[in-house]
Formats: sequence, C-alpha cells, structure tokens
Amino acid sequence: MAEAKLLEVYALMAKGQSRLALEKVSKVVQEYPNFQLAHLVYGDLLAARIRPVTTLGDVPANMAKAGAGALGELRDESQKRVRAAKDRPRAGMVPSQFLQISQKTRHAIAVDASRSRLNLYENRPGGLTLVADYYVSVGKAGVSKNAQGDQRTPLGVYYVTSNLDPKSLKEFYGSGALPINYPNILDSKRGKTGGGIWLHGTPPNQFSRAPLATDGCLVMANPDLRHIIKTVEVGNTPVVIAPQLLWVEPSKNKQESQPIEEVLQAWANAKTAGNLDRLLSFYAPDFNAYGKTRDQWALNLKAELTKVQGQSIEIKDKSFLRWIDSTDTMVVTFGEVVIGKRTGWTKRQYWNRQGGQWKIFFEGIL
Repeated sequence: MAEAKLLEVYALMAKGQSRLALEKVSKVVQEYPNFQLAHLVYGDLLAARIRPVTTLGDVPANMAKAGAGALGELRDESQKRVRAAKDRPRAGMVPSQFLQISQKTRHAIAVDASRSRLNLYENRPGGLTLVADYYVSVGKAGVSKNAQGDQRTPLGVYYVTSNLDPKSLKEFYGSGALPINYPNILDSKRGKTGGGIWLHGTPPNQFSRAPLATDGCLVMANPDLRHIIKTVEVGNTPVVIAPQLLWVEPSKNKQESQPIEEVLQAWANAKTAGNLDRLLSFYAPDFNAYGKTRDQWALNLKAELTKVQGQSIEIKDKSFLRWIDSTDTMVVTFGEVVIGKRTGWTKRQYWNRQGGQWKIFFEGIL
C-alpha cells in the first residue's frame, strides 16, 4: 500500500536514517509515479544530501511562492496521513452511529471528515471489525451539504446505491464510482438539495487529491477504491459520514439500542393485535412517505393489517443506525415476516425523538 510505504519513509527520516529513507522513497515513486506527495518527499531527501531541509517541500522561496497553493495542499495531505497513523481507534472500538448491524450486512463504512479518513468495517460473527482505513478527500467548502453546487460533502447515514461501470465514466472518476443516496429521507425533510454524491477515484495523472478538493464527493486513490468496490455490497452497505467519529465500546452501542429495540417490538405487537389506532400512535404527525401524509398512510397500514389478520409478526435482521445533530434520528432496517410464512418484507423506517418518544416519520419497503 502506497501510504504505508510513505509512512515507513517518514519513520526512517525521524530516526535520521536519510540514506535508507531515500532508497525507500525512490521505489515508491517508481511504483506510483503519480503520487505527488511521495515525489515531494523524494525531492526533500535529495536536497538534504547537500543542504539542511527544515520543512516538507523545502524549496527555494521563488518556487515556494509560485507553487504555494499546490505545496500547501500537499503539506495538508501529509499531516492528515500522519495524524491518522498516530491517532487510530483502539482495537474493538466501533463508531457510535453503528448501534446494531444485521449479519446480512457484511460491511459498513464510516468516514471521519476531520481526519480525511474512510474506515471499512467487516461484520463478523463477533461484531464489527475494522479491516482497513484509507485517506479520502471531501468537498472544497468542507462538509454539511445543504444545496446544489455548494461544494460540500453531506453528513449523515447513507447507503451505497449502485456500482457504476468505469467504462461509462470519464477518466476524471478513475477506477469507478459508488453513488450514495444523498439526499436521504432526513435530508429531503430538511429541504436539502443537490445530488450526484459518489465515492470515486482519481484521474490517471493524480494519485490522490487534497483533503478539501472535491465538489462534494468522497475521492480515494484508485488502488484503495478498487478494493472498496470489490468488497462492499450495493444496496446493503451503510455509509456514515461524520464531521468527527466517536468510537465507543460495542457494549455501549448495545445498551443505546435497547430503547429503539423495545419500541420497534411494541410497533410489531400493535400490528399483530390488529389495532390500527395503536399502530398509528407510533407514526409522527409530520409523517410523509412518497407524498402520503400520516392519515393517508393509514390506508396502507389498514391493508397490511388485513393481510396479517392477527397472526404473529417476527422482526428479524435488524439494523439500527443513529444520527444525532439538532435532532436524534434512527435509521431502522429489518425483515418483517408473518410467522408461518416463508417470505416477507424488508422495510426501512426513519424514527426521531418527538416529545421524548420515538416516532416514525418515514416508512418504505426495500
């Protein structure tokens, strides 16, 4: 991996082993000829053979002035990569947003925008395990996207929606693209606009981009993106994008999931009982799904109750993804099966706290 090799060069430089560092970095630039940051380090190590080098990109003043923008971006990239290597989460810790992930979901992605880092988790029988992490670029104007063209990367809970064939894309997108579902239900409820937010690669002449460099997409080095594309499952891989990730013990997330677990079961019990009024009490006054209000959605619920006819409902394969900003929101995905039936629905609901109670403000069948 290119980053690991560059960090090894940094470590050798810190130990004063400049000759060995030069040998190592020369191999990096040969293997990755478009890795601009590695070339910058290579230049510094060559310069250090004839004069003191005091900073990354220690070039003559006139050259530094002419290339100040590019030089500053490379220094920022270097700092992000070094910080990520030093500031890794403790083994076993998981992002606080991943309260519970169904075993049918094999992988999950969590992006920490402040660290320019994308974390790939594998959902193993023992729980989520961090299996890889990568440098990633976000919007030129930072994060918290609100409108089309604001050059910001959205924050929230999303899903990979498709895998675009690189043959159908311009070279600008590199090895491919994985679109995510921005704007999601919460974004749309808040009136956010725009779209076309992808996880994609870089053009052939560029290994990576500056930490703040995109029009809102998440951009990775092509070798890293290829691994992501081969690994994740379209439609079933959550992507959390946070300004800063909070890592917690899995037991903490399990404890935090209990209230929504209980209210979801109470919702299912109301459905089993065939009690429409009780069932409707779980739906928020501002509920809206596919243009239908709460009262209009009641007709859909009544039709479902007719099909169930008092039979017990099993809720299975549950995932609870939590997003807390100005509100407390839960993205809940589960299988709903009438006991005795072979098949059922896979549903996704958006809940938030209203007056201290969890209420559904969107519901749909996947």
